[in-house]
Amino acid sequence: MKSLRKINGYDVLNTLGTGAASTIYAVQDSKTNQIYALKQVLKKAADDQKFIDQAINEHNIASRIDHPAVRKCFKLKKVRKLIAVSEINLLMELVDGHNIQQKRHESLTQLARIFIAAADAIHAIHEAGFVHADIKPINILFTDQHSVKIIDFGHSCPIGTVKDRVQGTPDYIAPEQVRRQPITERTDIFSFGASLYWCVTNKFIPTLIPKTDNGVTRKDSTTLIPPIEIKPEIPLSLNTLILECIRDLPEERPESMPAIKARLELILTQLQRAKAVESTK
Repeated sequence: MKSLRKINGYDVLNTLGTGAASTIYAVQDSKTNQIYALKQVLKKAADDQKFIDQAINEHNIASRIDHPAVRKCFKLKKVRKLIAVSEINLLMELVDGHNIQQKRHESLTQLARIFIAAADAIHAIHEAGFVHADIKPINILFTDQHSVKIIDFGHSCPIGTVKDRVQGTPDYIAPEQVRRQPITERTDIFSFGASLYWCVTNKFIPTLIPKTDNGVTRKDSTTLIPPIEIKPEIPLSLNTLILECIRDLPEERPESMPAIKARLELILTQLQRAKAVESTK
């Protein structure tokens, strides 16, 4: 593919997507022919500084995590206008896949496999001393080879951080993020459970920053509609796990990602056995 132009010395092959103040390109190193993803963040107004900061944060954290299901960040280049940084170029691993919001799996078996791999990756983030702080379906990628990648570390932070402002995605944000309490591993567990709830039911959970589009409502002030009431065919064990992950108090959620992974593996076995029995009828 012929290069359209160059960014930071790399040949631009294609535009992969755009977001707030940023564009992601597929680029190639002309010396090695290696292909990467390059996120370019431009500061066009004073309010865009937060996107510059998030890109720097993404590199600082993701570059310190070595796990096959975490997208690698390789290089960060700051472009300055006078003294201030006006542009960020972040060179990352190119992932040829889809996020689970774009391409949903009707198969509960495949969904369980994706979330098992995601749980393992998030545990690696925690082991490195960080919380992702924005787990959601759009940040979980999977490829045709069934590999999974966790992406977007713009909101990530060291375990125990109390942020000076609310950061997160309204449909998946944990209560402690909105209350500006310490962010811990169980913050990711909440968002993980909220993501799994959406994947199973096609509905959002109510959070402290509610949205009404495609949302569910509480039966009362403390009770969430169980996913099994929306999709009766799911295993009771999966219903229970999801509800435990999205409990309001962090200490009432599962203790760790390995604990969640182990339970998902049992659920996967249960689903596979049910499928095998069904195929013999």
